[in-house]
Amino acid sequence: MRAARLREPGPVTNLELVDLPVPEPRPGWVRVKVEAFGLNRSELHTRLGLAEGVTFPRVLGIECVGVVDADPDGDLEGRQVAAMMGDMGRRYDGGYAEYTVVPRSNVVPFRSALPWEVIGAVPETLQTAYGSLTTGLDLHAGQTLLIRGGTSALGLVAATLAKDIGATVLSTTRNPDRAEALLRQGVDQAVVDDGHIADTVRGLCPGGVDAALELVGTPTLPDTLAATRVHGTVCFTGMLSNEWIVPNFYPIGYIPKGVRLTGYGGESEDLPSEVLQDHLDKLASGAVNPGPTHVYTLDDIRRAHDDLEHNRVFGKLVVRL
Repeated sequence: MRAARLREPGPVTNLELVDLPVPEPRPGWVRVKVEAFGLNRSELHTRLGLAEGVTFPRVLGIECVGVVDADPDGDLEGRQVAAMMGDMGRRYDGGYAEYTVVPRSNVVPFRSALPWEVIGAVPETLQTAYGSLTTGLDLHAGQTLLIRGGTSALGLVAATLAKDIGATVLSTTRNPDRAEALLRQGVDQAVVDDGHIADTVRGLCPGGVDAALELVGTPTLPDTLAATRVHGTVCFTGMLSNEWIVPNFYPIGYIPKGVRLTGYGGESEDLPSEVLQDHLDKLASGAVNPGPTHVYTLDDIRRAHDDLEHNRVFGKLVVRL
C-alpha cells in the first residue's frame, strides 16, 4: 500500500510517500480501507516537533473515513466508519495511507451516500466542535457565542452547530476579506480580529458574551476572557497560533473575576454515532452548509501540509485516495 510517512520532525520534505505492507489487524482491532482523511493542526504539530510521545518514522493522521475490510471479531466488516484519535498517527500508524489498522474503540460507524471527500471533512472537526459546545460550554438556545478563530475548519463547524442549537454567533477572522464568507456561513456577526476585540464584542453584546470558544491559543486568550460576561464561560480548545502554554500562570490575576475557564479535548467515544449520522444526513439534505473544503491527492500531501502550515486556504483540507 501507499502511505505518507514522516521520517522525523522537520520541514514538509520530511513527509515521504512510501510503499508499506498492508497491515493485519489483531483481535480487538480492525483494518480500514481508507477513502479520505482530513488534515489537522495536531498533525502539523507532530511534523514541527511540537508533539510529545511520538516515535518515528510514523504514518501521520489522527482521523480517516472508509470501509472496514478486515475485522477479526466479524461484525464491522463492510461497514462505513470514521476512525479517529486514540493515538492514531502518534504511537501507531494513522490515516495517511491506503489502509490503516486501529482499535475497534476508535471507529464510529455510519451510513451515507455522500462523496468520500465530503465525509472526510467531518469526523474530527465535528467531534471537537460538538464536545466543545456541549461538554466545554454547555451552550443553550438564546445565548451568545464568540468563536475566536472562526475561519478555521473547526470554527466553521462550531458555528453551524451553535446556530442549530439556537445561539447567536460572533465569529472572528484576521482577514477582512473573509468576513463576508463568515456571514455566508450563517454567523450573526463577523469581527475582524486585530488581537484586541474585547471592546468591539462588548459593544455588540453589552456586558460580554455568554460563551466563548478559544481556537487561536494563549496569545488571544486574555482578550477572549475580557470579552466574556461575569458567569460566562470560555472553552480553550484550539491552538492555531501553535502556542498553548500560559507562562507564570496566576489565576486570580489572569482570569477576570466571575468568568469561567474550561478546556476540551476529546476522543472517538465523545462523538455519539447518532450525532455523526445526523450531521451527515443534514449535509446530504442541504440542511447544513459543509463549508469550504479543499481536496488533495496523496501525491499532494506535501503541498497540503504546507498550505495548512501557512494558512493559505479557508476551511477544511481533505485528501481523497
